[in-house]
Amino acid sequence: MSKPLYLEKYPHLFQPLTVGKKNIVYKNRIMVGPMQASGAYSSDTHGVINDYGVDYYTDFARGGFASCAIPIEVPAHSAHIGTLNLDEASKGFTFMHFAQRSIHAFGCRTACEIYHPGICALPEVCPPMGPSAFMYNGRMVHEMTEEDMEAVAQMYVMAARQARRCLFDAIMLHYGHGWLMNNFLSPLSNKRADCYGGSVENRVRFPLMVIKRIREVVGDDMIIEIRMNGSDRAEGGITPDDAARQALLMEEYVDMIHLSCGTRLDAHARPKMHPTCFVTPGHNIDGAEALKKAGFKKPVGVIGSVHSAEMAERFIAEGRCDYVLMARQAVADPDWVNKVRENREEDIRPCIRCNEGCLERTFFNYKAITCAVNPVVSREGELKIAPAPVKKKVAVVGAGTAGMETARVLALRGHDVTIYEEKDKKGGLLHEAAAPEFKADIRPFMQYQITALEKLGVPVVQKKATAADLEGYDAVVCATGSLPIIPHIPGVEKPIAVDCLSAINGAKPVGKKVVVIGGGLVGTETALDLAENGHSVTLVEMLPKIMKDVAVTDFLAYSERIAKTDMRILTETRLEEVLDNGARVSAKKGEETIEADTVILALGLKAEQGLYNELAAAGKEVYLVGDAVKAGEIFDAIHTAYRV
Repeated sequence: MSKPLYLEKYPHLFQPLTVGKKNIVYKNRIMVGPMQASGAYSSDTHGVINDYGVDYYTDFARGGFASCAIPIEVPAHSAHIGTLNLDEASKGFTFMHFAQRSIHAFGCRTACEIYHPGICALPEVCPPMGPSAFMYNGRMVHEMTEEDMEAVAQMYVMAARQARRCLFDAIMLHYGHGWLMNNFLSPLSNKRADCYGGSVENRVRFPLMVIKRIREVVGDDMIIEIRMNGSDRAEGGITPDDAARQALLMEEYVDMIHLSCGTRLDAHARPKMHPTCFVTPGHNIDGAEALKKAGFKKPVGVIGSVHSAEMAERFIAEGRCDYVLMARQAVADPDWVNKVRENREEDIRPCIRCNEGCLERTFFNYKAITCAVNPVVSREGELKIAPAPVKKKVAVVGAGTAGMETARVLALRGHDVTIYEEKDKKGGLLHEAAAPEFKADIRPFMQYQITALEKLGVPVVQKKATAADLEGYDAVVCATGSLPIIPHIPGVEKPIAVDCLSAINGAKPVGKKVVVIGGGLVGTETALDLAENGHSVTLVEMLPKIMKDVAVTDFLAYSERIAKTDMRILTETRLEEVLDNGARVSAKKGEETIEADTVILALGLKAEQGLYNELAAAGKEVYLVGDAVKAGEIFDAIHTAYRV
């Protein structure tokens, strides 16, 4: 009997993993990393998991993953708002049984991730504390005494007891990312001169004490997994060799370890902790590999943009790790494992590493987790695609991000859908968005959208649709996109002036010396791409800073990248006139003429609603989606399209 194709392609990835003294089996080597289903959408005001939370985690199990991790903070709500609670007072353990029953039904293991925020604690809940006293984010960190350590250890033990009561299969101890245990493990934050600081052995002492205490409570019936940094990605912090030495000291008491990176002590480590488009996929494999080379005998995993089955299989086959974990990619497509197994990798909805729905909304805006490319997240039980009660003949005008998503969803609901697209290719502004090499993550997503339409057999008419063309349709969805804003400024009609889209897609040539007017995301990306490709670039922005509305993590990543170029940035500066040989700008200190071969106008985009207004005035059933509503991001395009 021949092997299934997925076992031919990925024999290591789909091999079961046996862990611990009780030989607990994980059905494959692909697990979901810990992610909060933050906010009131996943739990009640006491932190008790609700149906939304159960649906969120169950989707990973239904999608074929071998395990998923659910985070718990000690003390509760000490770092994030809306975290889950398992305690007796709230009866959180009772409701967590609903999640366990649902997840376990699909043969998926569960891990309870436990962490103390340490120096990052919210002072109104828990005083910021760590191995050493220092000022962090304007607050003095309390240097922990042995009595403090004992109290924290008891918190971990109690959380482990509650996790066992909730029928979790594993305890996952978060010892990375600048949380308390990483504060002890890392030389960046541990400056102690006693038996808890200095050498690797001393820095491991308290974290190891907690592991031993938990092992005493859960015995060998539960897996203990450590989530630790293979590198702090900060000078003077943990290195892969240092991490390997730490792991060897823990080995006797743990069953598996997976490697991440980054610390909250260094803002520029965050874009590596939650990898942005600038980070090489699979970048944490150096930490996992260090443990393997050091002789660590237990299973070693890796997390961090391991989004392709080919990469995951290669890492395991080469002996660099034993299993992989996914977080944002699992959110983008919870069916990832099933699609790989069914030889449908082209149907996987790729994570574009934008950090908009998963990080920006949750950590910085205190909203429920969602995803730019998967609008169902946090609403799994409500927003699944269902057959339409009345089937209609629908025209979708525009084959950009929003248009393609609209057509996909409507076709799956049973409508008769036709797309009208003026250009000879699908994708709309995704082509411009994906043009810089550092935005390559968008290219697989665009191909995913195109492939989905082809497999559904949605016809595309290459034509600029008119109201007359659309008379025979029951409904029309206008995904007509947006156009560059051209200001009423002297000289913008000169040949030297080029709109941002024409500069990006090559419709207009760009000279060696460039002035980019507008420091939003489009202008900044355009300027950065040109600067990295040999152009002399000046970026001009009216506001006090560039990239005003960009996600925090991405802002840090862009800033770090820009700092490596010779790009000149002028903020609080206004374009006054486009000249034949450059641009005249003004600021508080006066006017300046900047010589340039090309002046790129990146002053935003305006919604194109002409066709919509015409159809609406005629009484047609018509809808707006994507940039045609308001120029925005992929997130906005997908979410407006999905809900039509």
